[in-house]
Amino acid sequence: MASLTVADVAQYILDKKGVISAMKLQKLVYYSQAWALVWDDEPLFDEAIEAWANGPVVRDLYTIHKGMYQVSSATFAQFAQNQLSENQKETIDTVLEAYAGKSALWLSDQTHSERPWIIARSDLADNERGDQVISLESLAEYYSSI
Repeated sequence: MASLTVADVAQYILDKKGVISAMKLQKLVYYSQAWALVWDDEPLFDEAIEAWANGPVVRDLYTIHKGMYQVSSATFAQFAQNQLSENQKETIDTVLEAYAGKSALWLSDQTHSERPWIIARSDLADNERGDQVISLESLAEYYSSI
């Protein structure tokens, strides 16, 4: 099991990237979790990722930033309590190199074209609300194949 919370991961991302949109943060957290499963064989955090209409969302993270368009490290400071290992930082840093330069909309569109999100939302219409969980297994399987 992971020793971090999603707030720990969010805090680290925001410390590195500064102020970003809440939507972009959700997608960067998603990709960090996905690639950690591939590269490190374990999740960064235990909170579930849900397949919402606008892409993957971690509800616990959403609860913290609900109503905010942009977020900063100060948003999560009181919730982040664990230190990341050097390996966890390296994983997230690599994800940030690959994805942080993309817009929130690009990241959302990208997740919509990838199997884990598609599978989790298979019984829903395009814009229908839903809270289906994207399984860790589907993340590991898909991202290890690309």
